[in-house]
Amino acid sequence: MMIPVRCFTCGSVVGEHWEEFKARAREGDEDPAEVLDELGVERHCCRRMLVSHKDLVDVVAPYQ
Repeated sequence: MMIPVRCFTCGSVVGEHWEEFKARAREGDEDPAEVLDELGVERHCCRRMLVSHKDLVDVVAPYQ
């Protein structure tokens, strides 16, 4: 789960792309720019949110 769900700059929903982006770009061998293109994330601000995001949910709330 990505927190925040929306882009800080433009307000677009970016959280819906997080899981696939993380699986393909961060944990896989694919180029992050190509993954974002395929997911349809075009705005620079939204792309920055996904590329620079650090998952802290497991650190902040370790219990489910």
